[in-house]
Amino acid sequence: MRAAVLEAYGEPLSIESVEPPEPDPHSVVVDVEACGICRSDWHAWQGHGEWADDRVPLGQILGHEPAGTVAGVGEQVDRFEPDDRVAVPFNLGEGSCPQCRNGHGNVCQDGYALGFEETVPGAFAERIRVPHADFNVVALPDGVSTTEAAALGCRYVTAFHALAHRADLAAGDWVAVHGCGGLGLAAVQIAGALGANVAAVDIREDPLELATELGADATVTAGDGVDVPAEIESVTHGGAHVSVDALGRAETCRNSVDCLRTRGTHVQVGLTTDAERGEIALPMDELTRWDVTVVGSRGMPPSRYDELLRLIASDRLEPDALVTNEVALEDVSGRLAAMSEYETRGVEVVTEF
Repeated sequence: MRAAVLEAYGEPLSIESVEPPEPDPHSVVVDVEACGICRSDWHAWQGHGEWADDRVPLGQILGHEPAGTVAGVGEQVDRFEPDDRVAVPFNLGEGSCPQCRNGHGNVCQDGYALGFEETVPGAFAERIRVPHADFNVVALPDGVSTTEAAALGCRYVTAFHALAHRADLAAGDWVAVHGCGGLGLAAVQIAGALGANVAAVDIREDPLELATELGADATVTAGDGVDVPAEIESVTHGGAHVSVDALGRAETCRNSVDCLRTRGTHVQVGLTTDAERGEIALPMDELTRWDVTVVGSRGMPPSRYDELLRLIASDRLEPDALVTNEVALEDVSGRLAAMSEYETRGVEVVTEF
């Protein structure tokens, strides 16, 4: 089968012919019909993460936002059969650890990160093997296409888990979203669907226009000389109840914290680059004084995907509205390079393998 392989950090991926996977007893093999291209793939392609012992190894097949059709089923799998339409979370659990048993499979103690580690080759390929399929794989409703499911990828599920589960967002709250790439735009749409008001922040007008189309109530154009927290405090009449750093830069993280009102919640979903190397200074005395909450969020437990899928089925969420470009496997390297200059818009999906 054809696959895009990371042979050197920051260099074009190698399109190679590799052996197709076969199902283990507890796994399924999925024919990949669509796979999103995510900024997390860009981080892996750049070789980031060594400061957290999380650098993707060379030789890895990247890609972690797949959807497709079951092609092979292991003998211990009960929930799936060939030809079932499915989505695959990137944060895979093994199903029996304390976190998995308590509904937190996205942070499984012995979990796998699809496309980021050698044991689980990724979905920039014609087929993938998914371990512990009964726990991890998500059946797709008839009304959700594989392209939509790929757009859900890690962006929608991460944003949904961050807002609905980690920040406990309430209807009528103000949410500030810093960085309107795919993850930030997903947060904009989801916050609106949950009944919140949204202020979107970016340095570029194009993604802010898209954020407005997706339901943002206010936008802030960041840049030299702009006091982003003050702008957000003005449009939200006192500061955000919840603020999301969807980019992972020191400036966006600090702006996110500084724009909160008393007892607000900052949610970190953007990963840092080699400029921060995982460390960002925050005003801890102020956080303490004003009873501010800081949380991290990664993916979403597979057991809670039905909450998100119900919103899509009821037309309250439209992930396909974020899909701005469908590309072939050979195009992935160029689209990753475009992310280095923030030249992408919305969500781009591989649909030709």
